Amino acid sequence: METDNTEEVKEQMTEYYLKIFKSFFYSSLIITISLCVGILGYHYFADLSWIDSLLNASMILTGMGPVTPMYTTSGKLFASMYALFSGIAFLSTIAVFISPILHRFMCKLHLENDN
Repeated sequence: METDNTEEVKEQMTEYYLKIFKSFFYSSLIITISLCVGILGYHYFADLSWIDSLLNASMILTGMGPVTPMYTTSGKLFASMYALFSGIAFLSTIAVFISPILHRFMCKLHLENDN
């Protein structure tokens, strides 16, 4: 009987780690796509070099703020829209990453709905 329980626990842990890996993968994908959008936008709309575009996109995406001042109207509009998008993308990424951990915690406390 004890071996059945051990196998069940191993299976549950394997499933849990798979969920963690998937959530990390999807979180990384969201961040990568968001960063690419920012790099391309800063490069084409604000006429920044690729490295400056990477720097600005990274700083905005992490909530640190812009580094290079925007001189063009298109650059300013893009920076404004990207800042709003980045806030939502960052919070969504945190939610995707934390969800399996929070789900496991709720299961341990038996707070999960039986449906």
